[in-house]
Amino acid sequence: MDADSLLLSLELASGSGQGLSPDRRASLLTSLMLVKRDYRFARVLFWGRILGLVADYYIAQGLSEDQLAPRKTLYSLNCTEWSLLPPATEEMATQTAVVNGRFMGDPSHEYEHTELQKVNEGDKVFDEEVVVQIKEETRLVSIIDQIDKAVAIIPRGALFKTPFGVTHVNRTFEGLPLSEIRKLSSYFHFREAVDLKNKTLLEKADLDPSLDFMDSLEYDIPKGSWSIQMERGNSLVVLRSLLWPGLTFYHAPRTKSYGYIYVGTGEKNMDLPFML
Repeated sequence: MDADSLLLSLELASGSGQGLSPDRRASLLTSLMLVKRDYRFARVLFWGRILGLVADYYIAQGLSEDQLAPRKTLYSLNCTEWSLLPPATEEMATQTAVVNGRFMGDPSHEYEHTELQKVNEGDKVFDEEVVVQIKEETRLVSIIDQIDKAVAIIPRGALFKTPFGVTHVNRTFEGLPLSEIRKLSSYFHFREAVDLKNKTLLEKADLDPSLDFMDSLEYDIPKGSWSIQMERGNSLVVLRSLLWPGLTFYHAPRTKSYGYIYVGTGEKNMDLPFML
């Protein structure tokens, strides 16, 4: 959700019980404004909160003029002091895949994982147990990246792509019409397209290259991983992810109000395919 309209956005997303105390809201309003100024971001998004056993991580993301350029991610434990996280890598994802359970809420906390590594001694090869230390900060970076790629979404038309390949906020976007809000094809993943590149020219024939340049939720796997509900007398559409419980997207039809927020434990619902 956009930090410039934080109070309205939190109110629209409150139907899922994902609210903040008045002092946290006040701290976020001020600190995110300073983050935007100090880091010279074009936009700042309040990404959400990852619940820990000792403390919670409040997450914000900074965007440049190109909306699909790599985003800068920051975290805070008190909504006042923000620390920049390193970019996510494939190595981080592989390293943290072995860690399960809740976050502690301490970035310096280290998880211990025992691995079997092959050791050569002369002609003999045998397995040796090695204890690997994994920092919670590394896991935090990896989980945020996974959630972003899987369930960060925007409505169709909110962004547009110029002929030069740069993506900007669409200032003429006036919200989705009521006839389109219940369709998954009206929502896109907020990242570079992955599945779109594999489509044939015939499948792309009806697409508008300036608007339909991201992957649609319509083809998400597993099918049925999104819940669409109308709230407040059909004046608000809410999408909730069943794959990453805690992700809520909201949009008021025929208005520019939209956004998403994640409030959860940072754990993926691996049982979803068996629940559908």
